Amino acid sequence: MSIIKTVVFCFFLSIAIMLAQGFSTIARTTSLRRLRPAATCCRPLLLLLSSSSSTSESAAATEHDEERRIQKHQKKQAKAAAKAKAKRRKLIGLAKAVDRGQFSITYQPGGPNGDAFESKSGLPSSSKPFTVLGIESSCDDTGAAVVRSDGTILGEALASQAEIHEEWGGIVPGLAKTAHEENLDQVIELALENANLSMEQVDAIGVTVGPGLEICLRVGCNRAKELAIQYKKPFVGIHHLEAHILMARLENPDLEFPFLSLLVSGGHCQILKCMGIGRYSVIGGTLDDSLGEAFDKTARLLGLPVGGGGGPAVEKLALEGNRTAVPLTIPLLQRKDCDFSYAGLKTNVRRAAEKLAMERGVELPSDLPREDKADIAASFQHIAIRHLEHRLNRAISNIAVEEQEEEIKTLALVGGVAANIELRSRLEELCENHGWSLAVPPPRLCTDQGAMSAWAAVERLKLGSSDEPDGQDVYARYPFSLNVDN
Repeated sequence: MSIIKTVVFCFFLSIAIMLAQGFSTIARTTSLRRLRPAATCCRPLLLLLSSSSSTSESAAATEHDEERRIQKHQKKQAKAAAKAKAKRRKLIGLAKAVDRGQFSITYQPGGPNGDAFESKSGLPSSSKPFTVLGIESSCDDTGAAVVRSDGTILGEALASQAEIHEEWGGIVPGLAKTAHEENLDQVIELALENANLSMEQVDAIGVTVGPGLEICLRVGCNRAKELAIQYKKPFVGIHHLEAHILMARLENPDLEFPFLSLLVSGGHCQILKCMGIGRYSVIGGTLDDSLGEAFDKTARLLGLPVGGGGGPAVEKLALEGNRTAVPLTIPLLQRKDCDFSYAGLKTNVRRAAEKLAMERGVELPSDLPREDKADIAASFQHIAIRHLEHRLNRAISNIAVEEQEEEIKTLALVGGVAANIELRSRLEELCENHGWSLAVPPPRLCTDQGAMSAWAAVERLKLGSSDEPDGQDVYARYPFSLNVDN
């Protein structure tokens, strides 16, 4: 009986083991079947997580590249700034408005060598004298004139802004621009009327494009471009300083290149060696203020009217004064070049005037008696001209040494301040002492007006040079090119 129980127990035990193994296999299979759909469902999530990880890595790399690019750009900017600062440092103590490679735009109508003139908008017929309408709006007066190629001024007109700027004690660019816009067409029409010509009969147009007040230059330039395009006329963009220089040739037809020029105006004070149209070598310039600025500031100091320019007001008052009454120092006596400086003289005049005001018991120099003001004006004018004489004597002596084959024996005195009678007289004497001749326009043609733009255009056109009106720009700074003395 015990044997039978043992056999039965073993039988059921083996069945139980077999069932247990079967259930285990079924459970494993079922588990895998359940996991496969879950893995399939999670695959997009896994791919998304993987993509997100790659995107993050890519974004980090891009951000790193951008940081490197910014750092590289900053280093480049810092290097350029340091280079510009070093260049400016080299210009300290040197004359202003002289191209030493620091200007991106310079005036060179004949190209780098000065002899490659181009006709970009045509030329007037050379079979007979031609006429040019000149337009000037570089500063505070609106001018227009018609000039014939033989130098005859056929008609001109000028709208002064003296009254507009009088109450402000100086030129206000915005007011000047508005006045140009209001007066320009009328001034052009009057110049044509005085010349007995119509716009159709004019052969070419010249207009000042720089240097000057940019917003004022643009008024005249834009109108000239419109007229040139509308009437299909040759167009010439005029350099304002060259126009002043060439006025000496308008009044002196025998004045040939080369010659020396002293240009003195409200914004410039330069000694130039003039070799030809577009070819000027600046051998002396102002380190700070121009002579015209010094006259204007002295006039304001003394409470004189400056609407028409401080120069004429100081010159008129100086006639009543003693030029040695106020001790003043001639600038740059020890400097061995031909440059100018009027900032120090201006300061000396102010200090002398303020000291005299204290002695007279008045609050301001403008409150001084007329006799004292006249002495200050005369003393300032005398020393200001002595400074010019001193630098010119040196320039003429240098020219005499440098010139071997061709001699320069003429000085052209040009610019607004050249209208000063005392200056003209003393420089004529200076030239006589050196055996030179002085060429100077009449006073009315020394200041800004339309004839200067017209005549400068005539000079350019005779050389076969004209500009394209469409796209012509204006330039507040427009220095003569560095490579002009070859």
